[in-house]
Amino acid sequence: MLLKISIALVFLAMVTSLAVGAGFLVRDGSRSRRVLISLKVRVALATLLLALLGYGFYFGDLGL
Repeated sequence: MLLKISIALVFLAMVTSLAVGAGFLVRDGSRSRRVLISLKVRVALATLLLALLGYGFYFGDLGL
């Protein structure tokens, strides 16, 4: 159950990072590096999400 909650929280963090990055893009334009930092955070979260999903399927915590 903890794995499913972790996956949901990481996914919500990815969506939040996407919204924040879009806000930075609209507000700051191309002169800010905050959009790039938001993208890096989103990529790291996506990697973590894939790792959690792989762990869950490999050990049978997540069924098909």
